[in-house]
Amino acid sequence: MKHLQKFIRIAAANRHRSCLSAVFIRNKRLWLIVFLLLYALGQAQELNQLIKEAWTNNPEIQQMEYQYQGTAEKINEANSLPSTEFNVGVMAVKPEMNMPMANFRVSAMQMLPWFGTRDARKAYASSLADASSISIAIAKRKLALSVRSLYYQLYALQAQQKVLNNHIDLLGTYEEMALTGVEVGKASAVEVLRLQIRQNELEQQKAILQQEYQGMQAGLNAQLNRAANTSILIVDTLALPEQDTTYAIDGLAVNPELLQYDKWYASVNQAETLNQQERKPKWGIGLEYINQEDSPMITSKHKDMLMLMLSLKVPLFNAPHASKTKQNQLQQQALASEKQVRHNRLKSLWAQALAKREQARISYTTQQKNLAQAERAMQILLKSYETGRIDFNDVLDIQALQLDFEMQQIESVKNYYLEQAQLNYLIP
Repeated sequence: MKHLQKFIRIAAANRHRSCLSAVFIRNKRLWLIVFLLLYALGQAQELNQLIKEAWTNNPEIQQMEYQYQGTAEKINEANSLPSTEFNVGVMAVKPEMNMPMANFRVSAMQMLPWFGTRDARKAYASSLADASSISIAIAKRKLALSVRSLYYQLYALQAQQKVLNNHIDLLGTYEEMALTGVEVGKASAVEVLRLQIRQNELEQQKAILQQEYQGMQAGLNAQLNRAANTSILIVDTLALPEQDTTYAIDGLAVNPELLQYDKWYASVNQAETLNQQERKPKWGIGLEYINQEDSPMITSKHKDMLMLMLSLKVPLFNAPHASKTKQNQLQQQALASEKQVRHNRLKSLWAQALAKREQARISYTTQQKNLAQAERAMQILLKSYETGRIDFNDVLDIQALQLDFEMQQIESVKNYYLEQAQLNYLIP
């Protein structure tokens, strides 16, 4: 009867704790708010640390930042002038003439774009850099979403393993009770074996979850660009907030995925401005020096010549520029349509995330009610142990229900935060 007495002491302790809980029931809301605030702060700090580490170490982000730096460097390239042209000519064969001949000539010519063209090139290069920076922002937000998703999945796997440990320990207690019941005729050996088989099944399930956890942990470590087996600190408890965070659909307008289309549209505008500038003439200035041989025909003391030159290139055929204008117009129309398609897709994702988050809360609440009812059913079964024979098959059935409800509740918490992370991505 030692095991029975142990069980009765545990039950008494539980009743004592229930009495103490009743003392604090009036301040339940205050305690819950304080707990959630402290918990949310710790969770946010841990997640933010992981996200910042991912932003710093992730190779894809680093690659995009290097590409952005290369795109930004094109602004300096756009500000440069065409190469200066130098020409040197030497008289190889001199004809026999009475007039003086040139020994050699040297010229230099610098072509210049039409006024405002360099500014247009710089503006176009700057618009490309802006679009590239938005791409980095999108990649970082997607990486943060991936880190959050893996983190919450790791939490669920960890929490489910803890639940399995608790149920394995509980089955051990039931096994001791069953063994004692066998001695006094309140249970059968078959029931003891069924309890042991159930423990083996839970041990197997826990081992499978552990393997899933290691694989998920390796995936998160890959996002952080560190060793696959590096341990990750996961919070012990993840509770649903009392009220859901509001995400207005108007917030989609500032989503980087949509802002990127505005940047692309602006870059096409700048490309067309540059195209119009390049339709204008190009001009250049230069100097030419001619060194002449001595001749009695030259009466001036300056026998050499220095000429100032002016060059002008006029684009008489504008078909390429007209075609480029048409291409830019079509590209802008395509971007406008593509942006609308993407906007509609984001609105659909927003609606789905809100619905799934609410479904997760409903499921969580339902499982909470089911757990309370299953707990009452278990108490009724265990109460019969004090007065007579207990059917451990019924205990196993109720225990299986409890385990299923707890597992589903953890899944509901995970799904809630996964959809919350999706909403955070959609609405900056």
